[in-house]
Amino acid sequence: MNLIKEIPSKETYIVRQPVLRNGKPIETCIFEGDDLDTTHHFGLFDDDKLTGIISLFSQSNIIFAEKNQAQIRGMAVLETHQKKGFGEALVLHCENYCKEKNVDLIWFNARTAAVGFYKKMNYQIIGAPFDIKDVGEHYLMSKKL
Repeated sequence: MNLIKEIPSKETYIVRQPVLRNGKPIETCIFEGDDLDTTHHFGLFDDDKLTGIISLFSQSNIIFAEKNQAQIRGMAVLETHQKKGFGEALVLHCENYCKEKNVDLIWFNARTAAVGFYKKMNYQIIGAPFDIKDVGEHYLMSKKL
């Protein structure tokens, strides 16, 4: 049975590290703004085991005109649990949470390998690819809610 619930930022590290910061120190899993009151971290539990995470930041990007924006960061599903709909469930959970909070737009920086996943969920690429130091090529993506 799958369950998505809010978790503390520190609990995200056990999924962030192997998926997003593989081979890097645990300190690289700490994101600026992780512990703000306006930041929310959600974990997907499969049989009581944390297998996927997503973080939602109250962060505006000046590129977008929408007043109420949220940024997704650190979306990750353990490799053993990928391709099972868990990532989609986490993104939909954030979308529903944002709708309840009157957020108009979700945006994020997607790794090149994840662009196809987000396109299937109706997120749009904005602009050209760019590099995030020590992480790799990304695309800015967004979706109006």
